[in-house]
Amino acid sequence: MSESTLSRHYPNTQLYIDGAWRAGSRDTAVVNPATEAEIGRLSLAGEQHLADAAEAAGRGFAAWRKVSAFDRSKLMRRAAQNLRDRAEEVAAIMTMEQGKPLVESRIEVLGAADTIDWFAEEARRTYGRVIPARAGNVRQIVTREPVGPVAAFTPWNFPINQAVRKVSAALAAGCSVVLKGPEETPASCAALVQAYIDAGLPAGVLNLVFGVPADVSKFLIAHPLIRKISFTGSTAVGKLLAAMAGEHMKRATMELGGHAPALVFADADIPRAAKLLAGAKFRNAGQVCISPTRFIVEESAYEEFTEHFVATTKKLKVGNGLEEGVQMGALANGRRLQAMERLVADAVEQGAKVLTGGERIGREGYFFAPTVLANVPMSARIMTEEPFGPIAPISTFKSYDEAIVEANRLPYGLAAYAYTRSSSTSAAVGEDIESGMVSINHHGLGIPETPFGGVKDSGYGSEGGSEAMEAYLVTKFVSEAR
Repeated sequence: MSESTLSRHYPNTQLYIDGAWRAGSRDTAVVNPATEAEIGRLSLAGEQHLADAAEAAGRGFAAWRKVSAFDRSKLMRRAAQNLRDRAEEVAAIMTMEQGKPLVESRIEVLGAADTIDWFAEEARRTYGRVIPARAGNVRQIVTREPVGPVAAFTPWNFPINQAVRKVSAALAAGCSVVLKGPEETPASCAALVQAYIDAGLPAGVLNLVFGVPADVSKFLIAHPLIRKISFTGSTAVGKLLAAMAGEHMKRATMELGGHAPALVFADADIPRAAKLLAGAKFRNAGQVCISPTRFIVEESAYEEFTEHFVATTKKLKVGNGLEEGVQMGALANGRRLQAMERLVADAVEQGAKVLTGGERIGREGYFFAPTVLANVPMSARIMTEEPFGPIAPISTFKSYDEAIVEANRLPYGLAAYAYTRSSSTSAAVGEDIESGMVSINHHGLGIPETPFGGVKDSGYGSEGGSEAMEAYLVTKFVSEAR
């Protein structure tokens, strides 16, 4: 991926270190999940590549931190426009390697450009303050400075969207970055890097590596030049990386797993709730950290909600994301397909009823039918394990208190949803649900200007809004006597 203009053909992807695309120590195949065919090759970093990337980030930081916030902002805006100009090409690449429908890939690329623009503006607003001193001859000021080189680790489900938040917040603050991109979806992540390169980003400020995840994280987190960690992924891996960062007293932002409750009260607009929740559930084949995953419906509305939800689900067109009209693509890999089969089998064995779907589609590609399960017992694995796939388990509640207890039952707290016409219920839900984000009567999470992050086992820190800048800045107090 060394060309400035991306082709519609899937490109091989190399490492980007210190201003140059480089081959790795070995390479591996990239597979199209819709066909299971190899479509390209990916270079993987060895230890020396990782050392070179960290050292390049150290040099890049020394130069980038001296660039004015105004000039950083202008460069970032050029990068955003580069992405917009290449949206069709990059979206096709994303669909080929990740599986999501082309319309979703296009939205992701254009949304990433909006994210860059947001942080470009935040770069110019890293304000300090003056503190009135007790003595007349003393001046007390507070300044904000970039924390230093950042190691960012991003997943395959949103290969640009997850990376752009970390990279753009870091660059806006004046930090440099070593980005460990997703090995299953590398080329679209590389396209983001290329957009910054072509905007004029100096060598060493942004570096891109791929490799064995455990080896890369172990090396970069311990490297003395790396000052800050940002990770998006599973809770289990996040806890390991957070512990490693703690050993070296390094800042960490953790955006981890969830199992989002969706509460539907009887007074809600039931047809609308079912339509919107089904759309959110099956977006990106359910491979979304904030996807609604536990549908908890008031008993008196259960039949109506389920009828509308199943009807919407059955209308979804599943297929190769490059084909016209496809609304849900393949799962990203064979592991997800096997996980769906196990979760459905476990739920059915314990008494759940499959209302639609429940099985693989075809023999080629990692396609799993959009699935709705009813009468799912709490003992079923899917009620405690994040499915990260196109399965919607529906259960019921009798009272408000019962609904809140179920919503807060798990150790996760990333996203939650509720539908009700009652203003008092809406206010109570917003206060009572233990979650970093709560969306009521619509799906309004994940836009650049709003906070994005969880509580409990879903992590800490924000990757959206003005709060996202905090993790990349350190506060310095200067007291001067005249």
